[in-house]
Amino acid sequence: MAKATIERIPVSGPWITEKEIAYVGDAVANAWYANANVYNRRFEAAFASYVKRAHALSLPSCTSAIHLALAGLGVGPDDEVVVPEATWIASAAPISYVGATPVFADVDPASWCLSAETLRRVLTPRTKAVIAVNLYGNLPDYEPLERLCQDRGVALIEDAAESIGSEYHGRKAGSFGRASVFSFHGSKTLTTGEGGILLTDDDALFDRCTVLSDHGRARGDTFFFNQEVGFKYKMSSMQAALGLAQLERVGKLVARKREIFGWYRDQLGEDARLTLNAEAPGVVNTYWMVTAIFNRSTGLEKWRVLAELAAAGIDGRPFFHPLSSLPAYATLAGTADAAARNPVAYDLAPRGVNLPSGFNMTPDLVARVCDCLRELLQSATQRR
Repeated sequence: MAKATIERIPVSGPWITEKEIAYVGDAVANAWYANANVYNRRFEAAFASYVKRAHALSLPSCTSAIHLALAGLGVGPDDEVVVPEATWIASAAPISYVGATPVFADVDPASWCLSAETLRRVLTPRTKAVIAVNLYGNLPDYEPLERLCQDRGVALIEDAAESIGSEYHGRKAGSFGRASVFSFHGSKTLTTGEGGILLTDDDALFDRCTVLSDHGRARGDTFFFNQEVGFKYKMSSMQAALGLAQLERVGKLVARKREIFGWYRDQLGEDARLTLNAEAPGVVNTYWMVTAIFNRSTGLEKWRVLAELAAAGIDGRPFFHPLSSLPAYATLAGTADAAARNPVAYDLAPRGVNLPSGFNMTPDLVARVCDCLRELLQSATQRR
């Protein structure tokens, strides 16, 4: 007899309904000629309203949104931009695009995000901007961060890529700083397949980013009379239609993400051998990725955990490597002693794993993941 195949559990994935299919189908059929930008405008207006920002600009990626924010703020050579160690390189790469120098800061051990304390340690007279990252759906303690940036005359950019629907004392993720950015990658809670958005309350910054995003053309230009060399950053109508449909369901998307985390918490929350994502008082964490940090006493590191999960038909992801440890930044000044300067990020990274968090998850699938983790923990405990 053929052996029964075990359903492989992916690490992430979207929740698509007939609404999304209908909106995209309508965009494919009708969003041309005079209607070419209808879905982009609707999506931008709805997203700005949801986050309570004055302006939104839909873009091909979150990376392009960070690039535009930095360029729009005039960040360039001789400037430094602070970014936390614990994040994907997309948060930092645009710093190099504009010719500035990335400076890597440590993170808070509970939130895994930048804090005012870790930021203060790396500020210099050359610091022009700070990119605060809402990691895996959680938010930094923004009040002291905003106050410190204001006191030092430094522009704060909120990288909200992973945190749609999260809140800090009643304020939505994406409502902080001079500008904020989101990702709509296929793995994100709200997806357009690929895509991103830039939001701001600053009229001048929005105008500047709009010009830069369209090959340096003045807003409303129809004569192709470019004022400067800009970029080609625009979201397609089909993506915008998908995003609009997802945004109209965002309450359900966020609720399901929190429900999935609740299933993991019920299974693993009392296990002293690991730590799951935190949620501070006053914060609503939307848990884009459910993350487990294994205690040092277990001796477990992420590569072994991921290998064991994979052997059981379960996909996972490693906790982000510290940016300063990446080969991409090997020649950047200051990376040699980064582990000593940023001990929290370097301590968390080897012990952290993102668990399956896609919208396909059910209590039974979560139980299967957790059973595998408990077996691994038990085996590790017996060997030590």
